[in-house]
Amino acid sequence: MQYKNSFGAPQFIQETILDEKGQLIGTLRIKPSGVSWKPSNQHRFYTVSLDQFRAWITDPQTKATRTTS
Repeated sequence: MQYKNSFGAPQFIQETILDEKGQLIGTLRIKPSGVSWKPSNQHRFYTVSLDQFRAWITDPQTKATRTTS
């Protein structure tokens, strides 16, 4: 069955990050083209491409660790 109207797919996934006191640290936005970060009390995002993010997160200097599950 085909409907007259439909939902549009989200263009990005967005999450707010809170500290232990519930205060906003910032907003993380994930898009097919990249990853964006906006610190609290800021109006604009910092953005990197997925290639830049992948290179950064897998670089040994970041000391990122792999998850166990």
